[in-house]
Amino acid sequence: MVRYDDAGGAAATTPTQLLESLGSFMRRCLFRVLAVGPIPHHFAFIMDGNRRYAKKLNVEEGAGHKEGFSSLISVLKYCYELGVKYVTIYAFSIDNFQRKPAEVQNLMDLLLEKINELLKEQSIVNLYGIRVYFIGNLKFLSEPVRVAAEEVMMATARNSKVVLLVCLAYTSADEIVHAVQESCKNKSDESLAVNANQVSNGVINGAEKVEKIYSLTVPSIEESCKEKASRVCNGAIERVKGTEDINGATVCTDGVSCDYKSEAQALRAGRIGNGVTEGFEEKQGNNPIINLVDVEKHMYMAVAPDPDILMRSSGETRLSNFLLWQTSNCLLDSPAALWPEIGLWDLVWTVLNFQRNHSFLEKKKKQL
Repeated sequence: MVRYDDAGGAAATTPTQLLESLGSFMRRCLFRVLAVGPIPHHFAFIMDGNRRYAKKLNVEEGAGHKEGFSSLISVLKYCYELGVKYVTIYAFSIDNFQRKPAEVQNLMDLLLEKINELLKEQSIVNLYGIRVYFIGNLKFLSEPVRVAAEEVMMATARNSKVVLLVCLAYTSADEIVHAVQESCKNKSDESLAVNANQVSNGVINGAEKVEKIYSLTVPSIEESCKEKASRVCNGAIERVKGTEDINGATVCTDGVSCDYKSEAQALRAGRIGNGVTEGFEEKQGNNPIINLVDVEKHMYMAVAPDPDILMRSSGETRLSNFLLWQTSNCLLDSPAALWPEIGLWDLVWTVLNFQRNHSFLEKKKKQL
């Protein structure tokens, strides 16, 4: 017979279920106490120590990564129950592709398996309403892994409760280079569009001005030429006797010519050329400048705020090319436990440390 608890749910009927229910209740009580203080909005993890864990237990390396995935699921549950909105994990670095081919292939196979599990109905993604982003230079991934990652992102695009960012084929150096390149390309496109518009306007305005000038000056140029020809030809401007009009030029019989149309065309070309040049000169004084905001909006991590906490397991204190741009004012923590050994209390102590330093961290952020 199934028993029911006070809340109307099915009561635990086995010792394991009883322990899980008791643990869940105590965890909720603990998180309510922690919620009295500031809760981190964004928690980032470097999941270090999977291979050392496997070596420690004298098992194959793949077993360490599988245990690490189980720890990840537990940590995600703790974070989301605590009220953390964003969680970022460093799943695979671009530098990791330099490992042994067999190890890289095993990791890719494991990633493909775990990514596909996220699409299952009872996965943590669906239970918590998680939106998933895969962050990094995804072109480095094998096609099956990249396609699976894209499917997960599309399938979770409407989820809005919490966010999971999986840094895959990622390094911070690659992210910064990508952001700068995209910023330059964007500014170049904007500059070309503005130049084309100004050149077009310069030509049109220049042509309009020349038309007016041409209409005013051509008659006077023609008269001047004829007067010149008249003087040279002793006052005789007669087409039959003394001059011939060839293509608009008055030519004297003694070989002297006065091409008033050529002069007018030269004047027009000069004016139009000046109109175009003026457009370029004006733009040269207004070269496009790449600002901080331009770079930041092209970062892979632009979809999330900067982390409040960065935890690296296994006691290591190196950032290993992870979120170098985003972690200038966040708490760094490095518990001694290897990643598969990370548990609730490691997370709790890190949050307490964050709360103790919260006012200082906020002050540093305001100084930026």
